[in-house]
Amino acid sequence: MKFFIDTANIDEIKKAASLGVLDGVTTNPSLIAREKGKFEDILKQICDIVDGPISAEVTATDYEGMLREGRAVAKLHKNIVVKCPCILPGLQATKTFFEEGIPVNMTLVFSATQAIFAAKAGARFVSPFIGRLDDISTDGMELIEQIVQIYDNYDFATEVLVASVRHPMHVVEAAMLGADICTMPYSVIEKLIQHPLTDIGLKKFLDDWEKVKGR
Repeated sequence: MKFFIDTANIDEIKKAASLGVLDGVTTNPSLIAREKGKFEDILKQICDIVDGPISAEVTATDYEGMLREGRAVAKLHKNIVVKCPCILPGLQATKTFFEEGIPVNMTLVFSATQAIFAAKAGARFVSPFIGRLDDISTDGMELIEQIVQIYDNYDFATEVLVASVRHPMHVVEAAMLGADICTMPYSVIEKLIQHPLTDIGLKKFLDDWEKVKGR
């Protein structure tokens, strides 16, 4: 499984990259809005840190607008992936981007049928939002299971990028189901490596070593 960080914060991206496990970055307009600086400058900084797919979302909701924004942002760096929302103009734009060789991450996916359309339109990644489904008492992981099964059935090349990840169990369950990628905040990345028994064991080792040093 590949690990992406879901943020536009440069400090968090640097910290995640230093762990040696970071494969890419996903951003969206809300994440960009939290940071200082121009949209393009932030993306360029991210591309300098992480050598992997960097998702940048269009804000237009019409076909021509998506093409205009997507083409412009794709020119910033070879690793830029254009994020398009899963709406009819988004599908049209995805098909055109695919024909032009511009990779697309289809975002705001909440159903298996949306995921099928995204793959058929040529999206490189599909982003089902599992946390937001959980928020409305729907099983987000069930959707991941459905998409992975459908993509396997028909050998779709589109990668399943699990988004709206809230906690480590989302990551574990997604990995068990065979999802390709999980994207998550830095706080969740930190939790993936933390375990109370590790802390307890380390403390005991260090306490015992102090006794050895004191002999």
